[in-house]
Amino acid sequence: MKRKLIYLFIALAATLLPAHAQKFLNDALTLSNVSLWQQGNSLYVGMTVDMKNLTVGSTRSLSLIPLLTDGQHNVPLQEIIVNGKRREKAYIRSLAMTKQEPTAIIVPYNKRETFNYTQVIPYKPWMANASLQLVENLCGCGNYQEMNAQELITNDVSTEAKRLSAMSPIVAYIQPTVEVVKNRSEKYEAHLDFPVNKSVILTDFMNNHAELVNIHSMFDKVQNDKNLTVQNISIEGFASPEGPLAFNEQLSKKRAEALKDYLVKNEKASSKLYKVTFGGENWDGLVKALESSSMKDKDTFLKIIRNTTDDAKRKQEIMRVGGGVPYRTMLKEIYPGLRKVNCKIDYTVVNFDVEQGRVIIMENPKYLSLNEMYQVANSYPKGSKDFINVFDIAVRMYPADAVANLNAGAVALSQKDLDRAVKYMEKADHTTAEFMNNTGVYNFLNGDINRAMAAFEQAAKLGNEAAQANLKQLQQILSVKMKQ
Repeated sequence: MKRKLIYLFIALAATLLPAHAQKFLNDALTLSNVSLWQQGNSLYVGMTVDMKNLTVGSTRSLSLIPLLTDGQHNVPLQEIIVNGKRREKAYIRSLAMTKQEPTAIIVPYNKRETFNYTQVIPYKPWMANASLQLVENLCGCGNYQEMNAQELITNDVSTEAKRLSAMSPIVAYIQPTVEVVKNRSEKYEAHLDFPVNKSVILTDFMNNHAELVNIHSMFDKVQNDKNLTVQNISIEGFASPEGPLAFNEQLSKKRAEALKDYLVKNEKASSKLYKVTFGGENWDGLVKALESSSMKDKDTFLKIIRNTTDDAKRKQEIMRVGGGVPYRTMLKEIYPGLRKVNCKIDYTVVNFDVEQGRVIIMENPKYLSLNEMYQVANSYPKGSKDFINVFDIAVRMYPADAVANLNAGAVALSQKDLDRAVKYMEKADHTTAEFMNNTGVYNFLNGDINRAMAAFEQAAKLGNEAAQANLKQLQQILSVKMKQ
């Protein structure tokens, strides 16, 4: 005669508790730390089973079978059997008589506490979307099934692909060195016109008025800015490459001196700040002008210039091309533009704090040092539009700087723009730990996990914190992690 059950299976609905534990059998059976972890070709199943509060009738047997299923596929895992006191004795006698080893996990009657359940099974692609169910069977004497239930434990299958896609590798930035004195310059290439063999500036001659207005504008910009202090004013004169070199040098110096005298008279800067030099005959300018011209003999001229090292001989050969006609055309159309004066103002810029820097970077970013830009960038939330914009401005202002390029590459990586990241990283210092870490981030985003791991390890050895964090994340993803 069967006794009425009064303590088992009232609701059996799995409930997720704050402690991430699921309770069954009137809260008598507790499952926690449930884990489905795919690694390579294996699926690792783990959970903690707490039976301290479980009671099973003396003649009854409770069977617990974890079942992995996606609705079409079913894989039952190793069974857990909990016998009542009398049922346990009968079960042991049966095993002894048949000389069989139990295929299930037998929980002894007097040791119903907490134990860790682990299983390793071959991984199949369908398991990525599977759930883990618990099939519960309560049997009475004579193996009469009194109750059956199947409850969800978890559908969270942690696959390697899911873990990799969820990983957000950390990029590394380098703080630039402090620029104690910020030296800057403004430069204007003036093409002043002079009468033949003359060195006096005539303000209304040819295009001189417009050129002088531009030079005045440059001086006004620098001298009227309270953040700037003029240090030097350089005037360099160039000659067109015809006639004797000594004469060209003397004439160019006189013309450069004429500009100096004009500026000393018309600008506020002290005459002691000026320095006049002769830049030479403007062969580079002639090459550029010929390359962009439509002269039919330009290739001949360029060949002579590039293959003849002696300037006097070079001039003679140029004059003989085509009987001298092309040369006379150059004298009229090209050579006047080669007679120029470069005027450069060297100045220093005051240092700015972050609040000032936020304004200056929008108005005149050239006045900020890389370190000041770095401080401004980090005054905004990392990854924000303003944060990214500052590093983009920095690399535009300092296109050849290794630190500016590394930080711009880091920004591009954070946006997963791999093509742009490569462009910047090529100009960065490849020996820094930050570069090695960011190389690892690039490899990770590009799907090359082995190279990413190697790069993170290399940077981590050099003490880079971003690399250490990335390495830890990747090792957790690529290592078997059983939640015990």
